Amino acid sequence: MSAGPAGSGSAPHRFAHYFVICGLDNETGLEPDALAALYQWLEADRQGREPEAVAAGENFDQSPLKRTFKSKVLAHYPQNIECNPFDQDAVNMLCMPKGLSFRTQRDSLAPRFHSFLITREDGSRTYGFVHTFYEEVTSAQIRSAMQTLHQMHQAEQHTSPHTCPSASSSSSSSSSSSMDSLASSSDEAESPSSQAGGRRGCGCSGSGYDAERDTLYVSKSICIITPMPFMHACRRFLTQLQKAVVSQQPPPLPLESYVYNVLYEVPLPPPGRSLKFHGVYEPILCQRPGPSELPLADFPLGDAFQLLGVENLVQLFTCVLLEMQVLLYSQDYQRLMVVAEGITTLLFPFQWQHVYVPILPASLLHFLDAPVPYLMGLQSKEGTDRSKLELPQEANLCFVDIDNHCIELPEDFPQFPNKTEFIQELTEVLLHYGLSPAGGVAPPPPTTTQTCVTGTGLKSTALKELVDDGRNGNLPGEALDVLELLQGNPTLERLQALAKRTGVKVARLEALVAGQKALGEDSTGGRTGAEEEELRNAKINVQLREVFAARFATMFADYEAFVIQNSPDLESWLTNREQMHNFDKASFLSDQPEPFLPFLSRFIETQMFATFIDNKIMSQWEEKEPLLRVFDGRIEKARLYNVRAPSLRSSVYQKCTFLKESAQAIEQRLMKIDHTAIHPHLLDMKIGQGKYQQGFFPKLQADVLASGPTNNKWSNRTGPAQRRREWPRQQPDHLGLDNDLKEKYMQEARSLGKNLRQPKLSDLSPAVIAQTNWKFVEGLLKECRMKTKRMLVEKMGREAVEMGHGEANITGLEENTLIASLCDLLERIWSHGLQVKQGKSALWSHLMHYQAREELTEQQAESPVSTGQDRRKSESSIGLPALRVSVVQDMRHIQNMGEIKTDVGRARAWIRLSLEKKVLSQHLKQLLSNQALTKKLYKRYAFLRCEEEKEQFLFHLLSLNTVDYFCFTSVFTTIMIPYRAVIIPIKKLSNAMTTSNPWVCVSGELGDSGIMQIPKNVLEMTFDCQNLGKLTTVQLGHDNAGLLAKWLVDCVMVRNEITGHTYKFPCGRWLGKGVDDGSLERILIGELVVPCSDEEVVRGSKTPPPQRSPSQLRRISITSITGRGNKPTTDQIQDAISEAINNILKHFHKPEKERGSLTVLLCGEGGLVGAVEQFFYHGFRTARLFQKNIFVWDFIERSVVYMESADQMGDLQETPEPFGLTCDSLCRYANAINNTSRNIGKDGKFQLLICLGARDRLLSNWLPLLVDCPIITRMYEDSALLRDRVAVNSLIGILQSLHDFPITLETSLTKGVDL
Repeated sequence: MSAGPAGSGSAPHRFAHYFVICGLDNETGLEPDALAALYQWLEADRQGREPEAVAAGENFDQSPLKRTFKSKVLAHYPQNIECNPFDQDAVNMLCMPKGLSFRTQRDSLAPRFHSFLITREDGSRTYGFVHTFYEEVTSAQIRSAMQTLHQMHQAEQHTSPHTCPSASSSSSSSSSSSMDSLASSSDEAESPSSQAGGRRGCGCSGSGYDAERDTLYVSKSICIITPMPFMHACRRFLTQLQKAVVSQQPPPLPLESYVYNVLYEVPLPPPGRSLKFHGVYEPILCQRPGPSELPLADFPLGDAFQLLGVENLVQLFTCVLLEMQVLLYSQDYQRLMVVAEGITTLLFPFQWQHVYVPILPASLLHFLDAPVPYLMGLQSKEGTDRSKLELPQEANLCFVDIDNHCIELPEDFPQFPNKTEFIQELTEVLLHYGLSPAGGVAPPPPTTTQTCVTGTGLKSTALKELVDDGRNGNLPGEALDVLELLQGNPTLERLQALAKRTGVKVARLEALVAGQKALGEDSTGGRTGAEEEELRNAKINVQLREVFAARFATMFADYEAFVIQNSPDLESWLTNREQMHNFDKASFLSDQPEPFLPFLSRFIETQMFATFIDNKIMSQWEEKEPLLRVFDGRIEKARLYNVRAPSLRSSVYQKCTFLKESAQAIEQRLMKIDHTAIHPHLLDMKIGQGKYQQGFFPKLQADVLASGPTNNKWSNRTGPAQRRREWPRQQPDHLGLDNDLKEKYMQEARSLGKNLRQPKLSDLSPAVIAQTNWKFVEGLLKECRMKTKRMLVEKMGREAVEMGHGEANITGLEENTLIASLCDLLERIWSHGLQVKQGKSALWSHLMHYQAREELTEQQAESPVSTGQDRRKSESSIGLPALRVSVVQDMRHIQNMGEIKTDVGRARAWIRLSLEKKVLSQHLKQLLSNQALTKKLYKRYAFLRCEEEKEQFLFHLLSLNTVDYFCFTSVFTTIMIPYRAVIIPIKKLSNAMTTSNPWVCVSGELGDSGIMQIPKNVLEMTFDCQNLGKLTTVQLGHDNAGLLAKWLVDCVMVRNEITGHTYKFPCGRWLGKGVDDGSLERILIGELVVPCSDEEVVRGSKTPPPQRSPSQLRRISITSITGRGNKPTTDQIQDAISEAINNILKHFHKPEKERGSLTVLLCGEGGLVGAVEQFFYHGFRTARLFQKNIFVWDFIERSVVYMESADQMGDLQETPEPFGLTCDSLCRYANAINNTSRNIGKDGKFQLLICLGARDRLLSNWLPLLVDCPIITRMYEDSALLRDRVAVNSLIGILQSLHDFPITLETSLTKGVDL
């Protein structure tokens, strides 16, 4: 349909568009429901049987009273409306989703009401309201057909082994998929007697049908289709219409008059106004919110809260906001509509952008296979157990069992911001209206006022109203004056109260007040019980919605500041829409309170948020979308009232301030009716038309209902908004872009879900289903391309920043959100077209099948051959053995993680692990290479069986190998991980082995392994340890025992045996007494090894490697006696210091979760310690005295000894106080380092002094002391930097810039130092 929004074209102003009657067509007789047959065909296809093999014959297993028969649209008026073409198939299917149902006098014949909606391709909606009741079957032909069917059913029962249908229904549903348990369209749900007395014996004979004995009834529906959801008004109109049919007295006017009136003479109430029109017996009120109020929502939200409870409803609301798949489940169609419509109205100012089918007819069950977000409602069959309900995809499904008041949430689910306070505020609103916030309460049936009024009473009331619409508050003038006088007089009021207390009656006054009250109610349109309930519902609705709207107004109060508008005109914006960033997500998130981030980071990635921002940008060039206009008005108002504190981003909860005024606005509209529609009147019908037979809905006269009046004052009226909408159509040349082109761009710009808002209900041929599936396949591929591209751009943007280009625009949080969304996409791809599944995760189910086959193959082969399993090349030519990489090996790692309890969790962990190891594409290719398995698990239309798309999909995933992710290591922080460590000595210059007892301690961002003894003469060890995160340092040492205690170590290699990440910790120094600086223990800084033979090529396009331990070369050049080697110049040294300080400052400007290791920046290659050490070594007299090396630590020690002796001799007494304290602190720190039990050597001690000085902000104070100490002249040349005042002052200035930041040191550095 290429219709515009509801209400355009002809009939834009009418309250109702169509009146429809559905039921049994006596002419064509009983036809089995064709949709049920199609459903069986689909089900056979689902289960992998040949659909053609499905018996085409009748189904006699079921009693004919339990079977579905085809319903038809018997009549609809008018024939068609241009702006809302009549879709006969869809309306028939939704009026009677289960087809016709037959009953006997033993069954319940209570009428039922439900509503439905049809979403058109442009997203606009039409609402239908249906009243279903039972009519006696008068056709002898139908009754005898029913009798025959019943006899055949009984014959079938006697020939086959006799099983009671009630028992078989539960056993049949445990087939490979029990979608049939959902779809069974038996009417048991609606037939209380069939589960009570009606099911005597087995229900086969007791509830049967005997034409002689039983009266047969069949369902019939009357339906009204409207452009707006005036649920209460339509419900009351239809109820009155049906009551007129069953009443003993005929209605005051023929039924045609009322139908004609509602179709052609009742206008839509204008925005902000109320309207009264007349049903058969009483007037009906409806009202419409004004332009600045929340849009119309007439479905009772209070009922939704009563059914589910506040807690569950807020969780469901969060799922819908995050665009998960939501399936509502209830026996009652109206409950499905109330919850679905309730939830979608709460989304204001956002709108659900995906498949939306609140009532999913049985024939459309294949739509649950849709690999897109959806919000659907499924009618449950009574007694169906949820555990037997197998759904194609459950990994990201929110399942809402409305009748049992419970909800199953997806895993990995963020909480709504300020959830506790939010629930508290909603609870207060509910309690104010006497509703239980706990839920689990079935809402009461709607009040109908004239239940006991019959016949004459009804007729006279109605006629009296028609003749004299006296409900205008008319008291006789004199009495009214008296009342006004009395009510306005405070003294008399006090007297009246006193009289009441003392028991004296002021009868005349009370009678007057009571009369005025009664008439006052009348003047509001005769506020009957039903109207009171309506007003109460409207108030509850609006107040609950205001609380939700206020949350968004607080959360997105300054969203406009982050909207990126960089297109000169609409055309260029639409053309480049896909490539553009419309919203500055990183800046927006950095502005938010920490607890909101898990939710907000996911919400701003949704389609509904993207559409909201698109609408905001487009509002520069065209009229604002109505929801956006209202929302922006709210924010503006809040700013004017300055409700929010100047600090916009606080997590302090702010209550809604609009509750009272919003309820008052509605009450005022309903108290003071703005418009009264023309009363129903006699039509120009031929004599004898409009005959009436009690209990039967008459055949209405088509000629009088086919078209409306030509002179109606509403006919030619168009509102200003309508004129504004039509204006662009009349003047396309002013737009510069025609509407078709714009629509095309918008459709392309928004993703797949938009085009599949609602499945086509009309044509359900297999060809159409195949086409729909093809759309899904294309959509999934497009989504995969977009997601991988987004992940790459964000990640590479980040790496470019670390190399010094541009600004970072991704946070760890955002990265996690993107990865979670990739996991969700893979689950949806693996669920598409699935026919065999174990557990809730389709991907893990496939992996388990694969693992079972692989393990079987391994057992059969004598020597386990690795199939598609490669060994990673050894990361360095020495040391580490190759690591085996395979799909099954990685699965075993995940299966060994006791922390993960569910299949969905295991699948996500496996994806994260594969992504971190850069084998995701390779693993999935391996998994899909087993084509026999894929064919067994998937239907022929599944995404994974579309070869070309599958190849492209794997190629997109392959592109993720170009960036580094730590998405497994950083998320599963508490798991035990096996590590392997290898120590590599420099064999040419020292012993490969040592006689001492070596030990090692590995530290990472999440903790350390503790000291572990290395067995003698062993250079390799494995150890299990709780996840250490990214590795940062290794402490390596020995006890100096034995003759060959000295040890020259080249490096230590450590590998995480699960992720395969290998770290190299360069050393290049001796460990031993009397050699090098006498150290028995060294702290080594790690670097991640790139697993690639051609490292340099890769490194060109990657983040520069993390800093490493200062290499042997630097030490040798610094301490070489002859001064050979490249000594750094003074400029190079000063640059190195500036660079090191800059890196530390950048570290602190990153978000806390992404800072990485500070140890590396302090002690690694290019770190602060190395740079300061170079400063101290410049011009240092390194001549050996008696063949012994001198180190900078020797200078520190001697200076400290000098200061202490000078202090004792009183030379420092005259110095100013702070100077003395600084001197004291330097001596204290140096002595503490010297007295440590650790043998860390002289360079190690100097490193520790620098680190502690930086941490405690003392380094810049110590420098002047060392410069002024006389020892300096003996140990430094005149040209030394340390003796250059300008250079020293410059260094002090730079070091002081660190004082603003909290430097914390790893325990591996400070262990054993007692200050």
